[in-house]
Amino acid sequence: MTDYDAFPEQRQSLIIQMLAETGRVIGADLANRLGVSEHTIRRDLQELARQGLCKKVYGGAVSQMKQSAPFEVRVAESVEEKVQVAKRCAQLIKADSCIFIDAGSTYLAMVEFIPQELALTIVTNSPQIAAALSQRNQGELILLGGKVNPLTGSTLGADTVNQLREMLFDQCFIGVCGLDPHMGLSAVYYEDACFKKEVLKQSNTVIAAVISDKMSQVARYKVAACDEIDIAVVSTATVIDDFGHVNMRIDVAD
Repeated sequence: MTDYDAFPEQRQSLIIQMLAETGRVIGADLANRLGVSEHTIRRDLQELARQGLCKKVYGGAVSQMKQSAPFEVRVAESVEEKVQVAKRCAQLIKADSCIFIDAGSTYLAMVEFIPQELALTIVTNSPQIAAALSQRNQGELILLGGKVNPLTGSTLGADTVNQLREMLFDQCFIGVCGLDPHMGLSAVYYEDACFKKEVLKQSNTVIAAVISDKMSQVARYKVAACDEIDIAVVSTATVIDDFGHVNMRIDVAD
């Protein structure tokens, strides 16, 4: 039987393995499993975080989020899962409403499932989403102006935010880089995180489409606590237990 108290390398290797399998570790659980103190586990997590192998969060750590790929690359990834989640999101859209659709490959997929007969005012900061919606005959389509960020595939900046502040949304479909039960919704880029916070302020109902590789992940900049999100649409029911203490409805896409 391995003496984990005496061999920090073995402890840390096991922690890395568990992070790869589950995306999250809890300090108290690790201490109990490995027969060491929680102080020892905190030191291990600090060292792994220093090496860029995990990100420390309250009570433990989550796996380090990969750098976000450019928008055109993300569109081709996890296509079936995104379509599954996108279809469920489209079913949540209310007729005769004003909605905001954030930039993102899942929301680009959602466009196909928005019923043509729905009279909607649709606002987006994504040129790709606006182009995909340009043939709609019902309602209005508004593309927020500003400088286009090639990494997010969206318009961002002061001009974009100023336009946004003049609008009120019945529903917003907010982009997600990471969603963690303790740290909430987060974004990779600072400017994008600031913009998303403004969107939430202007929205009555906040909906987040979350595919599996975004669950229990923490990006660099916090956007909102889970309690500030009304509905998270996910692709698998296995995550529900992790969010059991959170006042946020979880819809599992069929």
